[in-house]
Amino acid sequence: QANLVESGGGLVRPGNSLRLSCAPSGRTLSGYAVGWFRRPPGKEREFVGAISWDGRRTFYDDSMKGRFTISRDNAKDTVDLQMNSLKPEDTAVYYCAAERSPYGLGSFRSSLYADWGQGTQVTVSS
Repeated sequence: QANLVESGGGLVRPGNSLRLSCAPSGRTLSGYAVGWFRRPPGKEREFVGAISWDGRRTFYDDSMKGRFTISRDNAKDTVDLQMNSLKPEDTAVYYCAAERSPYGLGSFRSSLYADWGQGTQVTVSS
């Protein structure tokens, strides 16, 4: 059972933007680092970016740097992924995940994340 729920996926044209949101279900994201990952069709899951528990640190895979931005909304207890200048190669199922231990800085290592969402499909195509 997924403890996180992603939303906001869909079909967009190249160059456009999309904003994904990650919300908890039966838990809180407060105090936990959150990572975003994606699985392109026919490929392994890959790291997108992460945000620290306090929102002060974010980091991204080089291929997303400058185009993707992760932010936290403490009032809503959500973590968003803003994706700009989307490319066809960004097509994937996008997942959010919360780190197992609190007060973390975030990591590209998926093994450090305990709770995952079921994913939301993003398709970039003209």
